[in-house]
Amino acid sequence: PLIRRQHANAESPIPMVRLKFSIGLDYQINSPGCDFIFNIHAAQTAHQTVVSESLAISQPVQSNVYTDTVTHTRYLRFRAAGGPLTVNYQATVDINHFTAQPGTIPEVAVASLPGAVLQYLYPSRYCPSDRLLRLAMDEFGHLPQGYTRVQAIHDWVTKHVTFQSNSSNGTTTAIDTLIDRVGVCRDFARLMISLCRAVNIPARFATGIDYGADPALGPPDFHAYVEVFLGDRWYIFDASGVAIPMGFVRFGTGHDAADSAFSTMFGGVAGSAPVVQIEAVPNAQGQLVLPQHVPHGLSTDGQTQGF
Repeated sequence: PLIRRQHANAESPIPMVRLKFSIGLDYQINSPGCDFIFNIHAAQTAHQTVVSESLAISQPVQSNVYTDTVTHTRYLRFRAAGGPLTVNYQATVDINHFTAQPGTIPEVAVASLPGAVLQYLYPSRYCPSDRLLRLAMDEFGHLPQGYTRVQAIHDWVTKHVTFQSNSSNGTTTAIDTLIDRVGVCRDFARLMISLCRAVNIPARFATGIDYGADPALGPPDFHAYVEVFLGDRWYIFDASGVAIPMGFVRFGTGHDAADSAFSTMFGGVAGSAPVVQIEAVPNAQGQLVLPQHVPHGLSTDGQTQGF
């Protein structure tokens, strides 16, 4: 079995964060209709708990929410008729982060990785890690293994890529970002994921929303970041540098943006920009905890065990 080399955070230095948010989506659907798969529900994980939530759909549709038993991603599905459609989701979420000191978090040899993690070692559509092997080995192959090596990959991406709104599109890959040196959050995530996989560190694409981003970047929106498997769980990283990992609410995870979009449509439809609002509210102990940058490794996942 996988050797557990982590220490539980029975006395976490970070108090529980409670975040309240809402998402409003507005569409105009062509006849005869459109099938939707949404990824807008907050995930229920070992360290992220949905306290309350509500969903309102303007059309009288038959909807259902399917939860992936491994990733905890919750998929909302339904078919809507032609005409206007609005979807509104609201939730209050408690995040009681697992924390660990970076120096105590090891990498795991490929032969010892849990089976469910292996898929995140391989190249994917937007993360062609096989094309970045030489770069990754030259820059990071000589570094001591562990959380600090992943942090070095994070820092390298942050240094070499500039955040620029509307600088990429639905076909932009990590290679494009490396060449252009500009991108938005998903592009930073793809490049970091690719470099991690190129040095045999499992990494996956995570989506959600965040509290604490710089208002100068625009109104709140969906956010993409990175989760890297180290020790016995997935740790949070945000190479874009524009958000605060302690303030992330996780919705879903995947190999890259191809299987982690907040909305996938099968039919003719036009939509406007999502309306996202988020705020920190007092937790169950009456404390108002505002997310901030911390020196710890952070995770909202539980232990991943076995082969």
